Amino acid sequence: MSLKSKVFEVAVQGTHNLAIPDDIVLPFLEKGFKRVQVEASFEDKSITFHAALQKRHGSHFMMFSKNHQKALGIFPNDYFQLQFFEDTSKYGVEVPEEFNAVLYSDLDAHRIFESFTAGKKRGIIYMISRYKNSQTRIDKSILLCENLKKGIRENKDLLKPL
Repeated sequence: MSLKSKVFEVAVQGTHNLAIPDDIVLPFLEKGFKRVQVEASFEDKSITFHAALQKRHGSHFMMFSKNHQKALGIFPNDYFQLQFFEDTSKYGVEVPEEFNAVLYSDLDAHRIFESFTAGKKRGIIYMISRYKNSQTRIDKSILLCENLKKGIRENKDLLKPL
């Protein structure tokens, strides 16, 4: 059975941080999970996303983006519910199917992509995910793969046509 937390309440601190109680975080960290799948809900809305568990000044927290706040319709001082689940995804983030298809059809680019750190892979996946249009995600994925094969490794240059 996969690991999951109880449902708990949080509020955004600052612009995008959520303080996470130790009793919620520790079972995940003890099993080696620094990333979790999160279900957030407020009133009649809910979203699911992946997040990193972080620690600063002895306290655990996670980032909660403005986009997530907007999707749930929450404002400062609004309390909402979270639940954590074991993140069983390969990269710790949802991979757009268009990127997956292009990457797996180009063995050289796939090999290069797999040689990167987990964080760099997630950054690249986020770069493709931000495009809403499926055809744009396909076009950007092809461009990215071509640039990888040309030796380009800087994220800021991976989606630039050369």
